Amino acid sequence: MAREVTLRDVAARAGVSSRTVSNVVNGYAPVAEATRARVQRAVEELGYRPNVLARNLASGRSGQIAVVVPYLDTPYFAELLQGIIRAARVQGYNVLIDQTDGDAEHERMFLTRGSQRLLFDGVIFSPLGLDQADLSVRDANLPLVVLGERISDGSFDHVGIDDVTASRQATEHLLDLGRRRVAAIGDQPYRTGEAAQLRTRGFRLAHERAGLPVHEDLIVSTPRFNRSDGATAMAHLLDLPEPPDAVFCYSDLVALGAMHTLAVRGLRVPEDVAVIGYDDIEDGRYSNPSVTTISPDKKMIAETAVERLLTRITSSVPVPGLELRAPHRLVVRASTVGRHAAPPDAGTPEAPEAPEAASPATPRTTPAPEPA
Repeated sequence: MAREVTLRDVAARAGVSSRTVSNVVNGYAPVAEATRARVQRAVEELGYRPNVLARNLASGRSGQIAVVVPYLDTPYFAELLQGIIRAARVQGYNVLIDQTDGDAEHERMFLTRGSQRLLFDGVIFSPLGLDQADLSVRDANLPLVVLGERISDGSFDHVGIDDVTASRQATEHLLDLGRRRVAAIGDQPYRTGEAAQLRTRGFRLAHERAGLPVHEDLIVSTPRFNRSDGATAMAHLLDLPEPPDAVFCYSDLVALGAMHTLAVRGLRVPEDVAVIGYDDIEDGRYSNPSVTTISPDKKMIAETAVERLLTRITSSVPVPGLELRAPHRLVVRASTVGRHAAPPDAGTPEAPEAPEAASPATPRTTPAPEPA
């Protein structure tokens, strides 16, 4: 029977002290990123698993974190969950998953109902039906990290990408190709549609910088970012007296739905209508044509969210909230430039290689995008 891998084995493989390994595994203290990566690599290579039961008995914790997302049938969240589960497993934590369907009451109850707290030590949360005020009225003792586009009040961490900049770059790509009637599918002009509104802001900003007018009739709202919404919106746009020659879709699923309608109508992508998406899901990489997209660093988002949550769980003092920006890149594929596009995994980096952290005292102190 093989000998059980110990913390000392990991320390020897990584070339660090046992205390450093313990700090990384348990999230007890800040560790240099290079050292953390070396320890995590040694953990994975040796197959080390922390003694979770002993740790939990000593700390009074469950050893589990919850991840709450709107929809499990959305590829973006499925891919993000994979990264979160892997990152949590390295730290010896199990992951509980809940789907809210974007229902505000379900989301609100999850943040305030104390009985569930016996099941998990903290929450990584991607709310859809709540706004900033709702997030602020919650169990003050709940360690919380929020994903997506939300403005933190300083009491929790927020991890996402710069939606305005990313959307501006997506729109600029279409304008740079000579397209002049550019549509946008996915706006959500209501209280809880912050992410969509920021993408619309980036869309408008690209036109402003190019000195070109925004065609208001080409901005179409959708209730969700899915294929059927994209298909329906594209049909509406094609029925206009002057249809678009390009479309910025607020998700890859919306883009795939739009491309379906274009094919049904006998139009070519990108010759007749260029299409760009958002999220870089696997389906978009292997569609025909493949979808040009904004690719967020989902691996970094997942790892950063887990790291910040465990810091909150294990800290004995209040932890200031951070605004963290993961990098993204524009990935150019066939849906905008045709058969001569780069391979499915190619792209141009559009942000730093590490998350940008805002000041704990003042949310969103990373350089703000220019106003539209």
